[in-house]
Amino acid sequence: MKHKKIVIVATGGTIAGTGKPGKTINYQAGDICVDEIMQSIPMIDQLADLETIQLMNVDSNEMNEQRWILLANTLNEIASREDVDGMVVTHGTDTLDETAYFLNLVCHTNKPIVITGAMRPATATSADGPFNLYQAICLALNESAYGQGVLCIFSNTIYSSRDVQKINNLKIDAFGQKTFGCLGFMRDEVAYFYTKSNKLHTAQSIFSLNALNTFPKVAIAYYYAGADVELLEFLAKKHQGIVVVGTGSGNYSMEWLKKMQELSEQGTVFVRTSRVSDGIVFEDPIFDPNNQWIPANTLSCQKARILLMLALSMTTDINRIKNIFKQY
Repeated sequence: MKHKKIVIVATGGTIAGTGKPGKTINYQAGDICVDEIMQSIPMIDQLADLETIQLMNVDSNEMNEQRWILLANTLNEIASREDVDGMVVTHGTDTLDETAYFLNLVCHTNKPIVITGAMRPATATSADGPFNLYQAICLALNESAYGQGVLCIFSNTIYSSRDVQKINNLKIDAFGQKTFGCLGFMRDEVAYFYTKSNKLHTAQSIFSLNALNTFPKVAIAYYYAGADVELLEFLAKKHQGIVVVGTGSGNYSMEWLKKMQELSEQGTVFVRTSRVSDGIVFEDPIFDPNNQWIPANTLSCQKARILLMLALSMTTDINRIKNIFKQY
């Protein structure tokens, strides 16, 4: 393994956070560079030939489309290098699932890309960042990670970037894949894969960032009992697409349904998702009687937004976008 080359691209987050020594709260995310974190990992230089790039150093709540484009273009450039075998991204946990899915759709490589972070800052007692970073490097070196798309590693567990979701805001075991569990586990440096995603990603993806500096604007509208339809009207004025977070199987009131039909006729593209954490959103003749909206399948609302942004950058044809949501 020591003859392989791994490039670590750091973006900040809690893994690079500092605060009062020993404490896990009231810290500043994105405060130290990745090289300082690596100094706390025993024998890390023996794993591989390591190269670090401190691309940015921010709280992950400061991530946006422009920073995603910068990160993705950087990874695509690194992946094109013949001397590189894999890549690791360090990232804050709050929006890690969004960044991971975006990279999964626009990074065109079969080389492993592994994203990780931490729930405790670097100055905390038993900080989890160094161990997660250690395992991320080991996973990027593993032959079984090749061609699996962007992977996430947290607390000895391997996740698909399509399905990973932050499920806890306190414990270090903070991520999951909802119904799908996980792809596998790691014990120290050894990876054990048991499943894989059959959705299109990375080298198979049709999405390209070539000549793209911005994306069509897509908003998220959360439905709740008594939600005002004026929310939809407001969002439609400035957004080409709206992801509706419905109840149950992507449901809402008849008042919302009628307003969505009206706005669809004016050109707004809608995706139906659910505020329920587990389950699937299908086409529905009751809540989509004209079959004119896109069911999100198992995607969370934030990931459905990303996929719709990318899809709208290519087409406004509803049937084609529906097919994209089935494939990705």
